Amino acid sequence: MRNHLSRRRFLAIAASAMASPALAGSQSAHWQGTALGAGASMRLEGVAHGRAASVFSAVEAELRRLEGIFSIHDAGSSLARLNRDGRLDHPPAEMLELLGLAGRINDVTDGAFDPTVQPLWVLHAQSAAVGRLPARVDVSDAIRRTGWEKLRFDTRQIVFSRPGMAMTLNGIAQGYITDRIAAHLQAQGLTDVLIDMGEIAARGARPDGSAWIAGVARPDGRIVQRVRLKDRALATSAPTGTLLDARGEVGHIIDPANGLPVARHQLVSVSAGQAALADGLSTACCLLPINDALRAIAAFPTAKLESMI
Repeated sequence: MRNHLSRRRFLAIAASAMASPALAGSQSAHWQGTALGAGASMRLEGVAHGRAASVFSAVEAELRRLEGIFSIHDAGSSLARLNRDGRLDHPPAEMLELLGLAGRINDVTDGAFDPTVQPLWVLHAQSAAVGRLPARVDVSDAIRRTGWEKLRFDTRQIVFSRPGMAMTLNGIAQGYITDRIAAHLQAQGLTDVLIDMGEIAARGARPDGSAWIAGVARPDGRIVQRVRLKDRALATSAPTGTLLDARGEVGHIIDPANGLPVARHQLVSVSAGQAALADGLSTACCLLPINDALRAIAAFPTAKLESMI
């Protein structure tokens, strides 16, 4: 797998458009770290630096807890155990909450958003690593091991109904973690914050009372649009944000319908009240015709298409 300009990197470039100099007398605190194995950042306004250290320490602990649920690479995570065993007993409430949202997005996008595409993703990644396209028979076999309707979940258990299935939440978990960290900070009385945990959430306002400004960036880092955010989140998806092959021809967003990494759009940016919602919609809409994308987004009152290229 090769990064063109890694998805997280172009999000970081976009996020840099939001930064503004602190006003005289205002107090700002900044944090940089990792979430789901990639760079993350936060900016807090109106917080004393002495308090910021304890806030950031608590955020890091919460990130580790959430990674223990959603990381696809951590062998001990809830998601990894589900993929290994085909079932997960007594699933965490956070995973059930996220799967519920994923199901609603799957429904309004007519299946374009489908976290069970992991077998297809692995097939294309392995084929790209040796410089070839997967055989049609292998794609067909992987498709038979996908399908949201083959997933069952409730408070007792999450289970795949067919052997060899697996799930990735990379198209929505970053947004969910962003939302959880925003809620954590709000519970601490911190209302003016800017968060980038893979997707961007802006709560409250900048020191001068104005909305945060977010940049929508192409994978090469070029900002194509600026969006005002106040108590909203922004997610940007680009199929070539992460490339699976050395030649730069195979993107990371797989169409569940045909099993191929062929998207209709180069970039889709969606804002919403929830980062997880914006994340899932922006991912799915890369695969949808414009009218279908607009219809899917309109199904959620807080969601708005910001950019589509």
